[in-house]
Amino acid sequence: MVRSSLSLLLLFVGASARASAADTARSAVTPVQKVVQLMEGMMAKGKEEKHDEQVQFAAYKQFCDDNIAEKQQAIKEANEKLEVLSADIELHTTDAAKMTKEIAEHEEDITVWAGDQKAATKVREIEQADY
Repeated sequence: MVRSSLSLLLLFVGASARASAADTARSAVTPVQKVVQLMEGMMAKGKEEKHDEQVQFAAYKQFCDDNIAEKQQAIKEANEKLEVLSADIELHTTDAAKMTKEIAEHEEDITVWAGDQKAATKVREIEQADY
């Protein structure tokens, strides 16, 4: 009876040891499972980086769209101002040509009047001398 109790005890301890070894083997991570875990981690990190990149790109795209609209408006305004200034230049060039012509006419008049004044002065000097 002691022997059978002892055998039974050994049998129980052996079965228990085998069960715990099997549990340890089942709970230990196999190399394939480790690779799967690493790949899942890489996939999660890749998705996170993709999301971050999409957010960054969206911000950059919004900046570009705003900047394009702003620059197009500035170009439109500059072209309008260029047209106005070109018209002003043409107007003032025409005015300058007209005034140059008027100045020439006035200088001719001044020359004629100066000659008339000299002639009148001579006539008066002669008349004074005769008086």
